[in-house]
Amino acid sequence: MLARTADNLFWMARHIERAENTARVLDVAHRSALLPLDIEGAEAYLWYAPLNITGCAASYEVKYGLARADSVTHYMALDPDNPSSIYSCLKLARENARAVRGAITSEMWEVINSTWLELNRMTWNMDNEKFPDFFEWVKDRSHMFRGVTLGTILKDVALSFIKLGTFLERADNTARILDVKYHILLPSVNDVGGAADYYQWGSVLRSVSAFEAYRKIYRDVISPLRVAELLILRDDMPRSLHACMNEVEAALIDINGSSGREARRLAGEQHAAIHFGLIEDVFSQGLHEYLTEFLAHTALLGREIRDAYMSRRNHFEPAAAVRRTALQMQ
Repeated sequence: MLARTADNLFWMARHIERAENTARVLDVAHRSALLPLDIEGAEAYLWYAPLNITGCAASYEVKYGLARADSVTHYMALDPDNPSSIYSCLKLARENARAVRGAITSEMWEVINSTWLELNRMTWNMDNEKFPDFFEWVKDRSHMFRGVTLGTILKDVALSFIKLGTFLERADNTARILDVKYHILLPSVNDVGGAADYYQWGSVLRSVSAFEAYRKIYRDVISPLRVAELLILRDDMPRSLHACMNEVEAALIDINGSSGREARRLAGEQHAAIHFGLIEDVFSQGLHEYLTEFLAHTALLGREIRDAYMSRRNHFEPAAAVRRTALQMQ
């Protein structure tokens, strides 16, 4: 496969996954805003969380200043100047798909193209009351794309690059949500174990569609240790770090090639650390430190994948660069 084809397939999948993840984060933020928060500057406090999760806080402040519900939602959902907004991600995904039209199926192209056309029709009359339905629509379109992909594309190297982009982005997002919850959302140490703590951890679970899975597995009150265990170490949870690294390692093995030896080594190393890890060891190291290390390792793996398989000149790298700025902010 040509390096540029691999590049476009990888980023097509990654941008679609990123659009879905952003919709999830904003949906939870809107739901959390309905709950009372008895602290000074509550609105700015609440709405900085989604900005920090996506690494957009610095660029947002330059354009809008203080975090407010309407401006944060617009910036992260529809602002074309934000390379990580839902609008920008779906636009870039369509451009990637058009560049590799011959490597994907007609059904995949129809989903992406119709999503982009419908998005442009929706943005003309979007308001705060319509955003919850918009977030559901984004998630539905992402689910549809993955279903159509798995149902129509050949199980060859093209699918491996699509999976690689999807699950590398998903792992990055899950780690960021957990880290921001632990260090930004919690008002103070006095709230640990309180009502605010319960609802915030519940929001984390809902943001990754894990609330029902948590209830089924643990059948108990929500606790930080068990939430972290579910979203880091359990490989039967679709959005956990373990499940994502299972898919990343498998995709790299399927792609193979002598140039990707270092990428496979890094993926195998990270997968083994999670596969044999214990949640007690994670918390003894410190959850923030563990997740920061995971994000740094994921960023390094992404660079190795790019250098091994893809075009050295990536036209869509700025969106990835924005995401990596969150590492410096923490």
